[in-house]
Amino acid sequence: MTAARPVVRYAPSPTGRLHLGNARPALLNWLFALRHGGDYVLRLDDTDVARSTEEFAQGIETDLAWLGITPALKVRQSDRTALYEEAKGRLIASGRLYPAYETEEELEIKRGRARLLNKPPIYDRAALALTDQQKQAYEAEGRVPHWRFRLDGRPVQFIDLIKGPQTVNTASMSDPVLIRGDGSYLYTLPSVVDDISLGITHVIRGEDHVSNTGTQIEIFEALGGPVPQFGHHNLLTGAEGEGLSKRLGSLSLSELRVDGFEAMAVTLVAVLTGTSLAVEPYPSLAALAERLDFSMISHGPARFDAAELASLNARILHGLAFADVARRLPAGIDEAAWLVLRGNLQKFGDIAPWPEILSGDIDHHADPADLEFLALARELLPPEPWDETTWSTWTTALKAQSGRKGRALFHPLRLALTDREDGPELKSLLPLMGRTVSLARLP
Repeated sequence: MTAARPVVRYAPSPTGRLHLGNARPALLNWLFALRHGGDYVLRLDDTDVARSTEEFAQGIETDLAWLGITPALKVRQSDRTALYEEAKGRLIASGRLYPAYETEEELEIKRGRARLLNKPPIYDRAALALTDQQKQAYEAEGRVPHWRFRLDGRPVQFIDLIKGPQTVNTASMSDPVLIRGDGSYLYTLPSVVDDISLGITHVIRGEDHVSNTGTQIEIFEALGGPVPQFGHHNLLTGAEGEGLSKRLGSLSLSELRVDGFEAMAVTLVAVLTGTSLAVEPYPSLAALAERLDFSMISHGPARFDAAELASLNARILHGLAFADVARRLPAGIDEAAWLVLRGNLQKFGDIAPWPEILSGDIDHHADPADLEFLALARELLPPEPWDETTWSTWTTALKAQSGRKGRALFHPLRLALTDREDGPELKSLLPLMGRTVSLARLP
């Protein structure tokens, strides 16, 4: 990766399944990289050893590949602790990282006292006043320090790629804990160190991270690294504004895939919901990247509609050429069959029973009241070759001799030939089935 190219990153933690809400930043980063000829880094934030698993890590890569995302580089934070240790040492040496010995109970008492005094529950920086002797006394008691980053306490300003000019006043924040008492790192420091090390130029993520940005910019500056450009998009939520929970598996990408949704349908709903663009089919990710600009992302909610996903999925299927699906089709479905059947599909899996319907043995039970009519239909079945005029020729003759019309004419024929209440028009199905199959299904 070269400095001249934009470099973005997607940084999920492998502590659960990716869901539709996670797909939004993953895809917005990918589309930005496509649009600007940049590189995409997948960084697995697996410092939470207790909950990170290899199964979830592999699941993330599988989900991203399904969406069409192919990272230029993949890294894991668990392999990069030496970098974080070096940064820790530099921050301590510069006086920006300091040890604090309060227990969680003591901190909660401080926060409660501040609330009683109608003050914000900001850490009072008592640890900065500790002498070496006091620190040694704490450690002799068995206390181990956690490490806080000393904020400048100033308005941190940046131009957000999506939201425009932003100001985060770090004076209203507690000095954040960057390293726990057990020596493990919280998200913030490894993320900044990695962004510097990997040459990340643009950080595109959810708007719930806006307040973190002021702290992170101060850490970038304290480490002497270039500060990337930030863009914070609106979050994808449920119909009532509720969040999409990764750990509950709500709308997980793996479930959507198993349920038969097209990757492009999931992509378009994840990306276009909450923008000024219509949620409609696009021929490719490249075409979507060319069309989407961050100025089109709304500052309001992005509410997911399950019915919209289902409708879009069907629209995409209805427009797929045979070449797009040939390798996925079951045996017995050729191009002619696909072009007839695709317009009736809601999910790709709906095509599964059609080879049997078109040419197999099906069980059906005719209404006794229709047996005489179906026997007449058998007698009047036209000779081959068949085309789309065969159905009209056949039903016109049946109508004339039986006196039936409308549903009384068409419904018994559909049930006899397909054993289904729904499906493509029989004028299109008949040539696919042929006379031999059709004759065998008429009593």
